Amino acid sequence: MDTARLPNRSGDLTPERRIDDLPARVVEIGSHRCGPNEDLLFIAGPCVIESADLVFRVADELAELASSEGLQLVFKASFDKANRTSIDSFRGPGLEKGLEILAQVRERTGLPVTTDIHLPEQAEPAAAVCSILQIPAFLARQTDLLVAVAEATARHGGVINVKKPQFVAPEDVVHAVRKCEQAGNGQILLTERGTTFGYGRLVNDMQAIPVMQGLGCPVIFDATHSVQRPGGSTTGGARQMVAPLARAAVACGCDGLFLETHPAPDDALSDGPNMVPLADVPRLLSDLTRLRQLVREML
Repeated sequence: MDTARLPNRSGDLTPERRIDDLPARVVEIGSHRCGPNEDLLFIAGPCVIESADLVFRVADELAELASSEGLQLVFKASFDKANRTSIDSFRGPGLEKGLEILAQVRERTGLPVTTDIHLPEQAEPAAAVCSILQIPAFLARQTDLLVAVAEATARHGGVINVKKPQFVAPEDVVHAVRKCEQAGNGQILLTERGTTFGYGRLVNDMQAIPVMQGLGCPVIFDATHSVQRPGGSTTGGARQMVAPLARAAVACGCDGLFLETHPAPDDALSDGPNMVPLADVPRLLSDLTRLRQLVREML
């Protein structure tokens, strides 16, 4: 990537200058375009790769939906959930097997794929398979990880998705953006996924959407992790709140939606309480697409 063309973020940015300070950019993921005045980008799939059969079932249904409805959709699943609450919790098949399955999804469905990584050494092999590499919220301040992901995705023509930490103000995500840009890749999505409020509760301040867009990046709203209920031996959730929050985020102008889905969330091995049943996804994505069109007409 030509780093000379990256936005100049030198100097101290006051909170006032961070909002609408930079022109909005459109990020391309294959044939998909995410950003102002574009169709919504949907990032969807199960929380973790439980098995190849489950992943293929979900991916096939999502690909069929995307094709029939003309949706921009990226398939997501994690090869390793390294931040599980309990040491006994299911984590996934690991890097090598997980990337093999994701590569098969890409070839089988034609969908771009994404996954999250946790270690710098995972960046290169993951970027060779995935169109987007996701930085988990808890790790978004880890410089070595951000630099490795930026360098690897730049080599492979990929995109970075930085999830805003629950403990960081939206305007302060500018530091993660700077690190990625200075490491060579300005193709960055930012994801809002809630802010810690007291114990065992996340809240969504929808001001985060325009604030982070003011950093020059498209903003994705994570509708399923936003309804998590942290605490206890396993993380809980309130999946009935996914649709209301997703509609609110689209109304506030987000550029895409992230949501995890499973054929039987109550039987899922990770994050079941906040995942959307696969059978409910078509109606939800249809509603959000219609709302996006209405918002665009109003602006």
